Amino acid sequence: MCMWVVEPEVDNDGHHPCEVIHLDSIYRSARLIGVYGKDFVTKELRVSDSLDAFRAFWIEKYIDYHTHEHVY
Repeated sequence: MCMWVVEPEVDNDGHHPCEVIHLDSIYRSARLIGVYGKDFVTKELRVSDSLDAFRAFWIEKYIDYHTHEHVY
């Protein structure tokens, strides 16, 4: 399979932990596709609300040659 399912991290209290990271530690951006199941996605959903609207996301592990070579 060429896709992974990723979920946001949640601590023991049910909160999403926050951290400040250095920009130079980000290797590449990724395209996240919301796991929406059998239901339709509403037309009112804005891109800026996507991270809150879905509980999990598909991420393509073969997004490009360089990322694939770095991860494996």
